[in-house]
Formats: sequence, C-alpha cells, structure tokens
Amino acid sequence: MNKFPMTARGAESLRAELKELKGEKRPKVIQAIADAREHGDLKENAEYHAAREQQSFIEGRIAEIEGKLSNAQVIDINKLNPGGKIVFGATVDLVNEDTGDKVTYQIVGEDEAEIKLNRISVSSPIARALIGKEEGDIASVQAPGGIHEYEILAIKYI
Repeated sequence: MNKFPMTARGAESLRAELKELKGEKRPKVIQAIADAREHGDLKENAEYHAAREQQSFIEGRIAEIEGKLSNAQVIDINKLNPGGKIVFGATVDLVNEDTGDKVTYQIVGEDEAEIKLNRISVSSPIARALIGKEEGDIASVQAPGGIHEYEILAIKYI
C-alpha cells in the first residue's frame, strides 16, 4: 500500500481529533442511544434515530482517521537537511512577478491542505513548480488562467 506524506503537525492534529472522538464523543453518543432506548418504541423515536446517525458518523470518521494515520509517512521538516531547497513541509514566501502580490504558502499533504490557512497540497501545480527550487529562483506555474511566475523570496523550515 502506498504511503502518503503528512507533516508532523498534521499527524498530531489527526491524533488529537481521534482521541476526542474515541474518548469523549463516542461515549456520549452511546449514552444518548441508551437513554433513547429507555423511552420505549424505537420505530418512532427521533432521539434514538438521531443518536444512531451521529454514532454512524463518529465511527466512520474514526475509521477514516485511523486509515489516514496508518498510511501516512510523517515527515518532520525540522529533522530534514534540505540544503536551502524547497521540500515537503517548507514554508515559502513568494512574490507574483506580474502583480507584485506577496504570499506565503506551506507545502503539506493532501489531507492537510487548506488554502485559507495558506497550506497547499504537495500535488498542487504551484507546489510541484516550487519543489527543488531555492531562494531567488523563479517558479513558473501553469494555471487555468495561463502561466504565472513567482519569485521565491524566502524558504523557512518551521
């Protein structure tokens, strides 16, 4: 089975969510199901059906997280020696050559990507264009609107 890259922070976030689901949410929904059963007829018991639906969601999410963690290749950027090059986990300051807009991105795994937090997937076009580049290099990114060029201002390994 293939391993998928994930940052140490992303893996820790998934572990924390898993702990919350197993330690807090699962016991609460089990208790809610038990309480709803005490109310009698299960066919017309909305509380029971809602609790069972919630239980199904929680169990599905637990299985999903456990699957992601078992197939994750956790990469701690602080333990790498990238030699000044952009690698998975690096945080990169860029300037768009056409507009002059500055932006900062961290290159993360697909499950961690969230553009609102400036985390881009390692498989995204911009990340693929950046991997292996150094400060001062120009990265050409093929986008739906045409080719965009970004100058690499700084690379941080945080």
